[in-house]
Amino acid sequence: MQVIKCNYSGIYLQEDFLDGTVLDFSALEGTECYCSAESAAAIRSALAPYGPGGIHWIDSGDYHYTSLFIQELITEPYSLVLFDNHPDDQPGAFGTDLLSCGSWVAEVRRLPNWRSQAEAVYISIDKDVLSRDYARTNWDQGDMTLDGLFSAITDISLKHRIIGVDICGELTMLQGACSEDVSINSKTNRRIQEFLLNLPGLE
Repeated sequence: MQVIKCNYSGIYLQEDFLDGTVLDFSALEGTECYCSAESAAAIRSALAPYGPGGIHWIDSGDYHYTSLFIQELITEPYSLVLFDNHPDDQPGAFGTDLLSCGSWVAEVRRLPNWRSQAEAVYISIDKDVLSRDYARTNWDQGDMTLDGLFSAITDISLKHRIIGVDICGELTMLQGACSEDVSINSKTNRRIQEFLLNLPGLE
């Protein structure tokens, strides 16, 4: 199974969890929270050869819009299952011309293969859905446990074919992360990846 790491901030270089193919977007401008058209084109081009399957790590929640670009590669009817402490379907502050980390779900609903219900599902996880015992993010967080997240995904896998998963929710040093924050996120990332790699049916 492929594992892709989208490097925007460099945080994955500081975290100790399983290896993956690194796509380096750190030199792109106009990517934090909002994504410029030029950077969006570059990100789409880099993601395209890998397709939507497997595991995609997409850095901080500020880059959660990357999930849209991955889902654009899905070629069959599917539904999105989102684990997030925020809906991410709000109108962009600058209108519809500039994609943001808070508006990307609304764009997903416009994709030709998206369905409200389908046999195939794509899962997107923002770790801000977890309590601070399991993740440290730069957004307000929920109270889900890691075991609760795993149980929910397992239940989904028993009824649906999971065609890909992405995860965001890192906390960078520029966002105020301390060594404890990085350690907690690294441990959780390692557990999430090991769980997904052993999840029956994940393509």
